[in-house]
Amino acid sequence: MIATLTGKVLSKGMDKAVVDVAGVGYEVFLSTDGVVRMVERGEDVFLYIHTNVREDAITLYGFLEEQEKELFLTLKTVSGIGPKLALSMLSGMSVGEICQAIINGDIKRLTTLQGVGKKTAERICVDLKEKVAHLSFDAASASGTNVSPMVTPGSVASDTLSALTNLGYPDQIARNALGTVKKEMGELLYNELSLEELIRNALRILA
Repeated sequence: MIATLTGKVLSKGMDKAVVDVAGVGYEVFLSTDGVVRMVERGEDVFLYIHTNVREDAITLYGFLEEQEKELFLTLKTVSGIGPKLALSMLSGMSVGEICQAIINGDIKRLTTLQGVGKKTAERICVDLKEKVAHLSFDAASASGTNVSPMVTPGSVASDTLSALTNLGYPDQIARNALGTVKKEMGELLYNELSLEELIRNALRILA
């Protein structure tokens, strides 16, 4: 089984990337957030890998952090959650946010994730509440895991976040893009950006 990959990024798509390892290209499926945060084409990347074997296919799922892989595998233990749904959940929220919602029994929050209905959310909370507490702490402590800035209601950042989610970007992906813009420009310049400027810069990051 393949557990990790180290190589150069050959291409990036919406939900997958091709990584060249010693002349062999491996197609790896990632969360939308993982694709956004992955290095660009031609750069070196290290991925934690889960190899999913079925009778008709061998599929690789990749993760930038070990906590993300562990949560993915933990979610898959819940009845009705396969690898595609688990990966979709990681596209909608950060590891820390999913774990916190599970710990708090926040059914409403979990049902905002694509493909997660009320019954599935309830099963997740019952089955995993005791299993994800350490992941919540690890995700919050990990360096660079959460680059999302605070978004004050009524602010330019809040309006930008709303615009990006209306365009179809998951909430966490949009927040991470804002965090990247803030990191690039510095807090002072970031706070002076107009709505149009912030949207334009966020879309640049998301492109």
